Amino acid sequence: MSAQTSLLPGLAQVPAGLCYQEDLISQKEEAELAAWIATLPLKPFEFHGYLGNRRIASFGFRYDYTRAKVEPAPEIPSILGELREKVARFARRPAQDFIQAMATEYGPGAGIGWHRDKPQFGEIVGVSLLSAARFRLRRRREDTSWQRVSQILQPRSAYLLSGAVRQDWEHSIPPREQLRYSITFRTLAGTI
Repeated sequence: MSAQTSLLPGLAQVPAGLCYQEDLISQKEEAELAAWIATLPLKPFEFHGYLGNRRIASFGFRYDYTRAKVEPAPEIPSILGELREKVARFARRPAQDFIQAMATEYGPGAGIGWHRDKPQFGEIVGVSLLSAARFRLRRRREDTSWQRVSQILQPRSAYLLSGAVRQDWEHSIPPREQLRYSITFRTLAGTI
């Protein structure tokens, strides 16, 4: 299992700080994590009074959009311990650096629009479960046009956003027809 260094065949330049690895976890681990997420009291993602189509549960810390700050959340559950270790090896960081975890359910028709994660968070590692999704990236060029790339996130795969791709690029996932779960781990950027 080695990190993939290019996204699309023939793509001249992979955004700096982006890594992708297929099969970070086994099918058995995927099934166990998906079954666990299905039992969580997931809540619709809330953004400035609007409710998103995806449902989430945050652990360790969460971002409160009303207060515009990071706040404590329930402790990261032990079921995520082994996955957190794998994510840390993939990102080449100590596991304890990943102080926030979020389980997300993307039901049929749910996606996530263009955004950058809040600057209070540092590196981001996402792990995909159950079905594939197109992970899109874009950044504004000096001529104001968009540079765009995308990657299919296979089930059981992981992606890392750090450095330039974390700071300068937006990402999104268009709606899908199949149920998909993801587990996202984040570090903190400096102090909260």
